[in-house]
Amino acid sequence: QVQLVESGGGLVQAGGSLRLSCAASGNIFRINAMGWYRQAPGKQRDLVADITSGGSTNYADSVKGRFTISNDNAKNTVYLQMSSLKPEDTAVYYCNARGQNWRLKYENYWGQGTQVTVSS
Repeated sequence: QVQLVESGGGLVQAGGSLRLSCAASGNIFRINAMGWYRQAPGKQRDLVADITSGGSTNYADSVKGRFTISNDNAKNTVYLQMSSLKPEDTAVYYCNARGQNWRLKYENYWGQGTQVTVSS
């Protein structure tokens, strides 16, 4: 069993900042990448940012220059520093991990989601 535990969501005014955290635990042999996705009501779930175990990053165009993703491989943890927040950033943010179990089978894991609300 693998669990992703998220924290850091909440309510913030436009222009403010939040930092999301996600820690993976359980029956994990190897994590290859972790990332964040978001979904607003009535919309698709879209990639915000992800990072490989080697440190390569990828960002959605809408958050480049405002959000920073980082990881701590020793703790199986990923962070998302969000600055200059806009009302259109309001969504449920989901942590994702891609890895392999002890039999080297590829697996994909999701957190429960955390609400981020940016007021105008």
